[in-house]
Amino acid sequence: MNPSTTQPKKILIVEDEGAIVRSMTLKLVSSNFDVTAAYNGADALAILQKGTFDLILLDLMMPKMDGFGVLEEMKARGDTTPVIVLTNLSQEEDKKRVEAYGARYFVKSNISLSQIVERIKEILAAQ
Repeated sequence: MNPSTTQPKKILIVEDEGAIVRSMTLKLVSSNFDVTAAYNGADALAILQKGTFDLILLDLMMPKMDGFGVLEEMKARGDTTPVIVLTNLSQEEDKKRVEAYGARYFVKSNISLSQIVERIKEILAAQ
């Protein structure tokens, strides 16, 4: 890597489905992101205690602690890392709850991996 290039942006994927984690990781790494994965909300919070990330991709329905719990704890900690929630829940109530935390909300079945990468780039460029 050319030393004059910037460090890859760090993305934390918080998702309990291994196949989704693998496909997202491959897509993000090929798009020059540094990716870390957590398979539940409790592990995600432990990872966030140890390091910082440029963006978090967060599922809502997970074991140990769901995505709402992660968002609540991040708010309590004053963590302002941008969050994109990717979920299979498509109820307006869930969307409003996610957006109240300042996160962006997408239904997995309605967005492609390429679209996710584009949203990530837009959010990071706006910072």
